[in-house]
Amino acid sequence: MSGFKQFLLRGNIVELAVAVIIGATFSGLIQALVTDLITPLIGAITGGRQPDFAQYSFTINGSRFKYGDFLNHLLSFLIIAAVVYWLIMAPMTRLVRLLDRDRAATTKQCPECLSDIPTEARRCASCTVELVPDSEKPR
Repeated sequence: MSGFKQFLLRGNIVELAVAVIIGATFSGLIQALVTDLITPLIGAITGGRQPDFAQYSFTINGSRFKYGDFLNHLLSFLIIAAVVYWLIMAPMTRLVRLLDRDRAATTKQCPECLSDIPTEARRCASCTVELVPDSEKPR
């Protein structure tokens, strides 16, 4: 039982649970924004007969296609995807690029076969050409 308790109280599990709860709440908030504000505005602009955009549909051979409801969900998805990209992915990509820029290179290209080799290598593992390590090159 103590092992299970330790598993549940590890930082990763708690952080994941918080992320799922916040994500579900955010999804509900965006769905309400789209359903209650954006799509009624679209319905008013397009002059639709029904004030509820989700009820927009057409019928073919007795089958009803609710394109308004689909558009509600599509708009919600696009808003969530944009927020995730601009608030999470773009800053993380920038941060990783900054951290990688400051890190010293650990590999270089072989001048003969262009394979990646350690910077201090004296011989290429692929083509066996002799190399002069960067630390021994004249400056």
